[in-house]
Parts: sequence; C-alpha cells; structure tokens
Amino acid sequence: MSLYSSLLSSEQFQCSICLDIFNNPSSTPCGHSFCVACINRFWDGAKVCQCPLCKKTFQKRPDLQINRTLREITEQFRSMSGSGTGEGSLAREKKAVKGRECAMPNALLDELTRKLPRPHASATATSEEQGGEHITGTPVAAASMASSVPEQSPLSAATGDGGPPRALARSSVASGRRRFTVSGAASSQNLPLCDVHHRGITIFCRTDGECICPDCEAEAHFDHDTVTAEAAWTEKQAQLKETEQQTREMIQQRLLKIEEIRTSLSELELVVERATTGSVCMFSALMAALERAQAELIDAMEANRRAVEIQADAMIRQLELEVEELRRRESVLAQLSASDDHLHGIKNSATISTPLPAKDWSGVSVTYDLGISAIYRSLAGEVEKFQEQLRGITETGFTASSPETSLARPQPRMRRVQEYAADVTLDCNTAHPRLVLTDDMKSVRCSDRHQLLPDNTERFDRVVCVLGREAISSGRHYWEVQVGGKTDWDLGVAKQSINRKGKIEVTPNNGYWFLSLRDKNKYAFRTEPSTDVHLNLRPNKIGIFVDFDRGQVSFYNVDAKIHIYTFNDTFTECIFPFFSPCTNKSGKNDGPLVITTVDTSE
Repeated sequence: MSLYSSLLSSEQFQCSICLDIFNNPSSTPCGHSFCVACINRFWDGAKVCQCPLCKKTFQKRPDLQINRTLREITEQFRSMSGSGTGEGSLAREKKAVKGRECAMPNALLDELTRKLPRPHASATATSEEQGGEHITGTPVAAASMASSVPEQSPLSAATGDGGPPRALARSSVASGRRRFTVSGAASSQNLPLCDVHHRGITIFCRTDGECICPDCEAEAHFDHDTVTAEAAWTEKQAQLKETEQQTREMIQQRLLKIEEIRTSLSELELVVERATTGSVCMFSALMAALERAQAELIDAMEANRRAVEIQADAMIRQLELEVEELRRRESVLAQLSASDDHLHGIKNSATISTPLPAKDWSGVSVTYDLGISAIYRSLAGEVEKFQEQLRGITETGFTASSPETSLARPQPRMRRVQEYAADVTLDCNTAHPRLVLTDDMKSVRCSDRHQLLPDNTERFDRVVCVLGREAISSGRHYWEVQVGGKTDWDLGVAKQSINRKGKIEVTPNNGYWFLSLRDKNKYAFRTEPSTDVHLNLRPNKIGIFVDFDRGQVSFYNVDAKIHIYTFNDTFTECIFPFFSPCTNKSGKNDGPLVITTVDTSE
C-alpha cells in the first residue's frame, strides 16, 4: 500500500447514501456524517427519523448544520486527489488516486516519508472516540498531510498552474489538532466561506456594502473601495458607539418628557379640583341667593296679602253694617209712608227723616304694596356680583387664594337649615332582622344573617330599613347622615301608617319620600317614574331638611354645601326619619349609615 493511500482514503470522505465524496457534509447526533441534501431526502416523508448506518431513532427530527471542518478537509482531499465534484463513483476515485501514486517520483515519496510524522496512538484513539464511521482519524491524517506540504515543496511546483501556488496554510495547534482553510490560517472563530470560491470571507466592499472573499475581490470587485473586514468592523464600531450615545440621549430626553407630562397631570388635577371647588361654591352661592330671594319674596307677598285681606275685611264689615242699618231705615220709611194715620206719620217723620252720620266711601279703595322691591334690588346685587365673578374667572381663572374657592365657608342657605338641627335616633323596634344597630342608636349596617328578634307589627320583615324614633308632626327639622364609602343606600322620611310587611312600593303615594344611591354613582328620587339626579361631586354626608307645615323634604350635600333636591307634598299624618343601608353585597356595601352631629359653626 502506498504512503498516500495509507494517509487518506476516499472511503473516509464517502457519503454512505449517494456513495460519492461529501458535498456539504453534516453530522447527525449519533456521530455519523452524510451529505446534507442526502440525509434530508432520506428523512423527507419518513414517519421516524433514523440514522442510515446505526439505525438510531431520533424522537424529533434533528436540525442539521453543515460540518464546516469536515467540509474543509473534504475540499483539501478533493484538491489533492484532483477529483471534481462531478466524479461520483468510488472506482474512479480509487483509480485516480492510484494513478497519482504511480506518477509520484520515488525521491519525493522518500522525502515525504522522512518528513511526515507518524500519528500517535493517543491521537488516533481520541479521533476514534469522537468520529463516526466515515471520519475516523481524519483530523490527524489531514494535519499530517498538511504538514508534509511546505510552501516551497516540489509538489507545489509540480502542479503546473500558471499563477502562484495555493498552499494549504496551517492554523494554531490546540490539543494536538490543527484546523485548515483554503484561504489561509483560521483564527479561533470559524470564518464563513464564500459559496462560490469556498474561501474565507475576510474583505468588506464599501461600494456594494457586502462581505467577500479575496477571489471575489479579484474577479468582481477589483475596482471597488474595499477594506479588510476587521477594519470595516472597527469603523462600524465607532459609528455604533456614536449611535449608542445618541440613543441614550434620546432615551434621557423622553424620560424627562414623561416626567414633565406626569407633573403636568398632577398640576391639572389640582387645577381641576380648584376650578371645581370654585365653580361649585360660586354657583352654590348664586343658587342660595336665588332660593333665599324666592323664599323672601314668597314670605313678603304672603304677608302683604294677609295685611290687605285684613284691611279689606274690616272695610267690608263696616260697609255691611251700614248697609244693614240703611235697609232697616228703608223698611221703616216704607211702612211710615204707607200708613193712613196722619198724626202718627207727622209725629215720626221728623225723627226718621234726620240724615244718618254715614261715611263717605267715594274716595275709599283697597291699596296694596307687595314690598318686594327691596328684595329684587338685593337679588340684582347678587346677580351683579356673580357676573363680576364670571368676568374675573374669564380673565384670570380660579386662583388658590381666592376666597370664593373655600368650601369651609358655609353658604347662607345651608346655615339656615342647620339651625333646625334635631337629635335623631334609630328605633330598634322597626329594624329589619338583618340590621345591626349600635348601642347609641346612631349607626346601622346590614349583616349576612338574620337575628332572632320578635316579629312585632312595627318591624320591617322584607325591606332592610329602619325608622327614626322621633315623630315629626309640625315645624322644621334637620339631621345629617354619613354615607361615605357605601355603594347603595336610601334616606328620607316615611309616614307612620306605611306598610312594613312583605314587598313595599316605595313612592310618595305610598308614604315614602327619599333619595337613593345605586351602584356607587346612580342617584335617584323614588317618584313615579323614578327621577334621576346627576351629581358632579359625590356626597360624603347627606343633610335632610323637613318643613312639615309646607310639605317639603330637602336634601343637601353637606361637604359641598349644595342643595340637591326638594320634594313638595302634603303631609296628613306624622312622619318619621327613614334609613336603609341596603344589603351588604358580599362585603362591597358593608359600611354603616351614621347619624352625625350637625356642626353649625363657621
């Protein structure tokens, strides 16, 4: 056996599927190598992926990659053996190798035999452990062959090429192994190969903006602006660092803008709160002035009407007395004139014919003055003040220091009703069994279970509500109830004779007058049909004012000092404060209704 055949054999580079030298070899997880196209065709359509040699089954089809080291060694073998990619038969490969062996001069063989080192047993064993059936010992053999071909060897001169000889370059030695590329020594990182020339891509063409190999540069890019890939990457790194710095600056600018926007949102919330408070106070003051003027007008006109009525009644009574006296005198005169007794007629005629001391009513008339001019003038002043406030707000907006924006200053209308504060407590005898009352009878909430309570006639058995202990039969009364945190509640008054058993229709016709909250933001008055109320500010405390004589039930937002709504009806019997915390809705509406002390201080 010749020296050449003992070093490299075509069987080591043969694909067991196509029986030809490897074309883009790829190794399976079991260690065997095949042409990547051959093994993919072998597995296409197969239900189970198996190695064609050892029959090892893979649960998942392996993602095969080209074995670049084996491909480089195969290319080295193909170039030395002179076999092209088109020669596919093993017989022709062996014949070509044998021909080259015979043609090789004996002197050259002796020199190669003397210079080539023999493979060590450890290297051979290692290669057998790591290689498959077709690449066993290949790295060591390839290294030995590459070492035997120096740059100025006679073999390179015998190639017959017109250009400079293309020698196999050696790479650095690591763990007894050497890697080779057809473009020269390779670094620790694998260089990608050109698909056309199979040389390492080490050049960057600035003109076309692509990476190429030296052969591509000589053939297609000879007049282009080219640099080494390393130099191009150094330039690109500088550009990337500059772009990175610009990106950091852009990120910083945007973070600052985010903070600025968030600050603006916080300021907007303060502005909205200030404007809402100011507008609520301003309009509440106007509404209070209007309500106060309306009430004063009604009172003044009613007082003047009664005074005129009294004056007119006195005049009418006096006239009626005179008319009665005149009619009596008329009757006497008629009788006297019809009498036949001459002496009697003459004797009494002198007395009757005397004129009566009657009052001259020709210049008398009923005059009246409603006395409302002063009220209208006061109201005009309030409206003018409101207009001035509007003009100021149009020009400068609401300011934090503006006295009109303070909610702490009670409105006149609110102070007026708070003067009728009443001490209201809950009547435990009317409470639904699920309601829990505090010992001071000032707070009520709904529990999950019914309590064992006597079923007396006063107690509600279906609607979770309770009445106040104090009956209202005349006058004016006011109390406040804390409702903050609850999602549902009912507050108002109910007459004494209401039905307290079974299902109840809570309407004014059935003796109920109250305001309701449902689902945390739906306010309504229980009328027929229900009257929806839209509140811009959610009340935390509700004030209830009752004017029994006028038949009025009014509701107020205590914190904002705003009048919400007023019922007008006629009370024909005693009424009682009405409270319903509604069901607790699995803890969502578990908060209590609390009767609080009315604060009448400034």
